[in-house]
Amino acid sequence: MNRGRQNGGRQPSLAQLRAFAAVAEHLHFRDAAAAIGMSQPALSGAVAALEEALGVQLLERTTRKVLLSSAGERLAVRVRAVLGEVDALLEEADAVKAPFTGALRLGVIPTVAPYLLPTVIALVHETYPDLDLQVHEEQTSSLLDGLTAGRLDLLLLAVPLGVPGVTELPLFDEDFVLVTPLDHWLGGREGIPREALKELNLLLLDEGHCLRDQALDICREAGRADAPVTTTAAGLSTLVQLVAGGLGVTLLPRTAVRVETSRSNQLLTGYFADPAPTRRIALAMRTGAARAAEYEELAQALRGAVRPWAVRVGCAAPAPPPRPQGGHPAPAPGA
Repeated sequence: MNRGRQNGGRQPSLAQLRAFAAVAEHLHFRDAAAAIGMSQPALSGAVAALEEALGVQLLERTTRKVLLSSAGERLAVRVRAVLGEVDALLEEADAVKAPFTGALRLGVIPTVAPYLLPTVIALVHETYPDLDLQVHEEQTSSLLDGLTAGRLDLLLLAVPLGVPGVTELPLFDEDFVLVTPLDHWLGGREGIPREALKELNLLLLDEGHCLRDQALDICREAGRADAPVTTTAAGLSTLVQLVAGGLGVTLLPRTAVRVETSRSNQLLTGYFADPAPTRRIALAMRTGAARAAEYEELAQALRGAVRPWAVRVGCAAPAPPPRPQGGHPAPAPGA
């Protein structure tokens, strides 16, 4: 707060503050000058200039020794604190110059987080040990808000997004798998036609999950008109348990199948005939991000980590076009 300083707006320099801090510590001009690598006349001049800038006497000089004035004792505490913060600033600046250091605020959608995060975390710990990974699980619209506002640095989610100013770094494509109760099987586990979805009671995630929208899109492509939704779930784990209880069937992304179906022996999984319905998983960053090269390297490392999975790495085929809806111009088809 400006309290009406009468020094004409002169600001002390860091050199002046360091000179005074050295004198306050050593109470001797020669020792202080040697400690900070400054000549004694330059040191004395810097302290005098600081006193003039502040408009107070900081030192009491005698022929034998140097003492701090009462004002000098009070201000020395402040000066040490200021210099400590400046040093911390310089250390932080040096740290962020190095790749894969500092904080990385990663946003992840709920239908990716439980299945891909263990791989992401292990990769970061093993390959980028100085990176401070901070994870935030949210739905796509909230993640995009966080990315554009600067609250998040990088997103891990389903694409395409179709949002200006956001660059996507594709990781892999994965098929959707049909999950049914044991007593509701379709006669085979391979080559299931999409048209089979016309007659099934498909269980969906709640409103707001983009994976719900993609499942509905798959049904429309199969020729099924929208049907009333009577049962929904907040997450895939609940959805699968509803299927195990015989309330209907659902679609799971391939990466979620092992985790979610291992909790029950009342489930069967089936695979669609080619071309199977798919979703694409990618990293997303602000276009022109300062750490773009790091994010691209991380994306390449993740592609290598998931290559043994039952997914298609490289994503040569074009992604399906985004389906516009409320909120952002075209939210991701999976959350």
